[in-house]
Formats: sequence, C-alpha cells, structure tokens
Amino acid sequence: MIYYAETPLLKIAYLKQGEDHKSAVLLLHGWPDDATTWSGVIPKLTDGGYLVIAPWLRGFGNTRFKAENTPRTGNFGIIAYDMIALMDSLNIEQFSVIGHDWGSKIAESLAVGWPGRVLKMALLSSPPRLGGTPMPTFKHAQLEWYHWFMATNVGEKAVRKDPLEFTHIMWENWAPKGWYSEKVFQETSESWKNPDFIDVTLHSYRSRWGEAEPDDYSKELEEKIKATKTLSLPVLYVQGEADGVNPPYASAHVHEKFTGPFNRILMPGVGHFPSREAPSELSRHLVDFLNI
Repeated sequence: MIYYAETPLLKIAYLKQGEDHKSAVLLLHGWPDDATTWSGVIPKLTDGGYLVIAPWLRGFGNTRFKAENTPRTGNFGIIAYDMIALMDSLNIEQFSVIGHDWGSKIAESLAVGWPGRVLKMALLSSPPRLGGTPMPTFKHAQLEWYHWFMATNVGEKAVRKDPLEFTHIMWENWAPKGWYSEKVFQETSESWKNPDFIDVTLHSYRSRWGEAEPDDYSKELEEKIKATKTLSLPVLYVQGEADGVNPPYASAHVHEKFTGPFNRILMPGVGHFPSREAPSELSRHLVDFLNI
C-alpha cells in the first residue's frame, strides 16, 4: 500500500510497514530506481522488529511538488531536507537510514546535518562525499560517462527525448547480464514518467560537478558536508563485487571517512543493485547491523 505525507514543499509517496512504536528505519532508493527496490528487503526488516519507511524521492513516482514555482532541484542536500520534513510529518524523531546510490549520498547528508537524529547508517553501492567529491580518475570517469553527457546541451536534449532508453543502458551496464527482467524494468520505469524526473535528474548530476548551483535552501548544508572529513556513528558499507559503475576499488578507502564502528561487505556476483539482485542476503546483513 502506498501512503502519502504532506510536507511544506512536497506530497511524498512512501511505503510503510511495521508497528509505529518500533525503531524506525528510513530506506532511500537511488537512480535510476524507485522505492520498490526495497520490496524484498522491507519484510525482513519488519520481521526483525523495525518500522520501515521507504519514500519515492522528489521527481520519482507519485511524489509531487505542491507549487509550480518550487525549483526542480536534485542536489543531495535539498533531498535530505525533504526526508527530514517527511520524518517530521510522521512524528519520527530518531531513526536509522539505509541508502542506495543517490540514497547513500542523501543518508550521509542527513548524518551531517542532523547527527542527533540519525542513529545508524548503511550505505549501498555509492561511496560517501564527505570532505568534498574529488575528480575521479580517467578510468572511473569513463564509467561515469553519463554524468558528463548530461552536463552538455546535446546530452540534455537526448535525455529529454528518450529518458527510458537512457536509463535502460544503466540497468544493462551496472550489473551482470540477466540480473533483471524487462517486466521489472518497465514497472520501475513508470516512476520515471514523473513530470519532474528529468529536471531533478539533470540538476542532481550537474550540481555535483559545479555545472549548476545547489538549491539555495541547502547551500549551508552542502558546505558543511564538504567541510566534514569524518563521521562517528555506526556505519555499514555494502558493495557488489560486480558493480559496473562503482567497482570495489572505488570504495576501498571508505573506512577512512568513519571513526565509529564500521564494516564493509563485498557481495560476490552482485552488481550495483544489491536490493534487487540479492535481497535475502542483503537483508541478513542489514538486520545484523541494525541489531548490534
């Protein structure tokens, strides 16, 4: 069942499972994906004794901006504000957060901006940007070609013309062949028909490399993330060994960003989408982490 929360800027669609008095876990999806990426994980977390909230981010699914004049921005800091507004609307003060891809960056933004509210953090498939995001090596930049493509005018036109073919390439290249069915892709891609999906996507990638300014409301938080070198909360980092966009070498030094309890798990044969590719195995790791 899909629920809806009213926040100052958005009407946020989200999945919810578990009893309200249980410890809350916020699940944040990535790009190109949606909240259904957690469908195989949510029941295991609920069985583990947690209240689970899994929203569709701004620009995805049935989440909608409430005003036409609200900037369709997508930098991670502003989406972190969205998530705090969501949790405020649900009267949830403290929670753990699990983020995949974009969700990983949003999760660390929450931990930096609201350290008293985030109890634990699990990051999937995307290294943190604490201390700033350095220019990747040429080897890694080749895998991130889509970042640079969207920074150009011709790239923007191409993405606007055929966003589903563009995102389909990511699903093809970021994990081992045969990991998904076309039916699942088509079902998930319905979330990318949101009228703001392309604008939010373009701004997200352009703003991270200085090709666009972050949302004005989140600039202070963005600067704080750049200035924060380490965090001390308990952290789990999960990396697919067959990730086609962030191979294991990209997260080899993630532990240096965290001074508290930390564990990095490599999942053999798994690509960029562990929540879809190996939900049972991932769930075991997450429940073990949350139960510590």
